[in-house]
Amino acid sequence: MTAAVPAALLLDGVLDAGQAADTVRSILAHQQPDGAIPWFHGGHLDPWDHTEAAMALDTAGEHAAAEAAYRWLADRQNPDGSWYAAYAYGQPGTADGTATDLARETNFCAYAAVGAWHHHLSTGDDRFLERIWPTVSRALDHTVRLSLPGGAIAWRQDEDGTAATDALLTGSCSILHALRCGLAVADHLDRPQPDWEIAAGRLQHAIARHPERFLDKDRYSMDWYYPVLGTALRGADADRRLAADWDRFVVPGLGVRCVSDRPWVTGGESAELALALWAAGQSDRAVEILRWIQHLRHDDGSYWTGYVYEDHAVWPEERTTWTAGALLLAVAALGGDHATVSVFGGEQLPGGLAVNDCC
Repeated sequence: MTAAVPAALLLDGVLDAGQAADTVRSILAHQQPDGAIPWFHGGHLDPWDHTEAAMALDTAGEHAAAEAAYRWLADRQNPDGSWYAAYAYGQPGTADGTATDLARETNFCAYAAVGAWHHHLSTGDDRFLERIWPTVSRALDHTVRLSLPGGAIAWRQDEDGTAATDALLTGSCSILHALRCGLAVADHLDRPQPDWEIAAGRLQHAIARHPERFLDKDRYSMDWYYPVLGTALRGADADRRLAADWDRFVVPGLGVRCVSDRPWVTGGESAELALALWAAGQSDRAVEILRWIQHLRHDDGSYWTGYVYEDHAVWPEERTTWTAGALLLAVAALGGDHATVSVFGGEQLPGGLAVNDCC
């Protein structure tokens, strides 16, 4: 690490200064010379989780490392504004950076806008925002082109360019968040993007009022809390959403199930739920969740992906950069980090509509 751990990353019962520094180092240890942040050594990179890890580095003051991650995105972007779904790093027989899944998932592509705005708020670097603007602009234009009737956005394109005819709720919530962050970038640079604004309004309306426009993935906890995490729901709507399935997904003392019908809690989903709880004004519950998942912490500061509690077993046997990244972002929001509060709180982002206004 190049700097002392910011106070925003210190949270009683979750991270002290030494623990926070170790967790940041656990992400830096996996970052490649070209700026890539794969899941783990010998794993792969996907653009969404790469961006999440980069945002976590910014919360720790590791701005040069985060900017290197955004340069990777700029350098690897396809001409149509997309990225591939997976790139190999540290895999025998495959050159680092080789695309291994040539599908293009829309939420993976859009999320660069969230990272770009978060990095600018973390650093105040207008030159970075100017440099990254073409990347963000192409990515969101690509995403909006895949809008479906009714406001949802197709969740992927196949290798041959064929677009899906359906949408995922979790992915669409992430895209809404990205569109709102992209609009913040555009406003700051005085480059209006009315198509993004219209797409964001239609998408928020679909998320808030038309669940039938998305594939049924109700057994996944992400579909439960992402409408809050992605800034689509706030106030009483957010409270109702989080209360509705609390008992179905939350395992007291351990964390959050990835899927409702499996005895498997996961660190990434638990940390993201904590971030959604904070955004909904339920900080005490958020802290409790983060304290629970410390059983997933490894001695080096990284976090196991998940735990099968009926078998008392860590599974899979991997410690992912995005799990550590999600935890750092949740702690940073609770600690008042300006960039993280602004990006995930939602109130300071353009393009948001009150639910009653979008119906």
